[in-house]
Amino acid sequence: MNIIEEHYNKFNEDKRLQSRHGQVEHIITLKYIYEMIEVIKAKRIKETGTINIPNSSVSILDIGAGTGAYSVPLAMDGYDVSAIELVKHNLTRMKQKCDKIKARQGNALNLKKYPSDSFDIVLLFGPMYHLFSMEEKLQALAEAKRVMKPDGILMVAYLMNDYGIVMYALKEGHLLDCYNGYRLDEDFHCHSKEEDLYEFVSVDDINSMNEKQGLHRIKLITPDGPANYIRPVLKNMTDQEFDIFVKYVESIAERQDMIGAAAHTVDILQK
Repeated sequence: MNIIEEHYNKFNEDKRLQSRHGQVEHIITLKYIYEMIEVIKAKRIKETGTINIPNSSVSILDIGAGTGAYSVPLAMDGYDVSAIELVKHNLTRMKQKCDKIKARQGNALNLKKYPSDSFDIVLLFGPMYHLFSMEEKLQALAEAKRVMKPDGILMVAYLMNDYGIVMYALKEGHLLDCYNGYRLDEDFHCHSKEEDLYEFVSVDDINSMNEKQGLHRIKLITPDGPANYIRPVLKNMTDQEFDIFVKYVESIAERQDMIGAAAHTVDILQK
């Protein structure tokens, strides 16, 4: 984890999410978080007969919370937000932004400080980008599942295999190095090591992990669609054009023919 910590001590995650392509990912992801919160509230209304469910009664755990891109707005909206983050620098930035988050340092592989069946919504957005063995990925999913309530919802973000090929191997000119080395196999499946920083998966990989952990899909979405492929185009758009592009990505977010080629996916799951 030292390499990952060193990377994020230098990498400005806030700046990435303020970029046009980062904004798309953030806007669409938040939309689906709030949609899942409404699902939780609807269940609570049905169970209790109570019409008004206060935001403070909805518990959320943000695993690998970064500088609080999602924890901060959720906490400011009154939800009961806990966050765990590996990198001290990120943790400090998050606490500076909002003092309503119950934040602590830690990582996705060990959530022992959180009791089982504790949270309505569990967000696992950053960690799966940086777990390089199947055992670690399954452990992170198992821990997230454990702390989620029996009727809770887990949202997991991944970087996609073909995005890695197109952007790094093809666009950045590393195809021969990747194909003749360890990073691409004959089936064009990406393989990464910790020094590569990022791990890429296919939809088949995701489905296999869910099956092994007994997780059932509500929906699989892309929060950014083609945004990462056309960063210069987005940068040069007018505000009106950009707003239309966001609406476009929102309209295709659940189209399964768009999922594998996008940069990110968010898998929305339940036990």
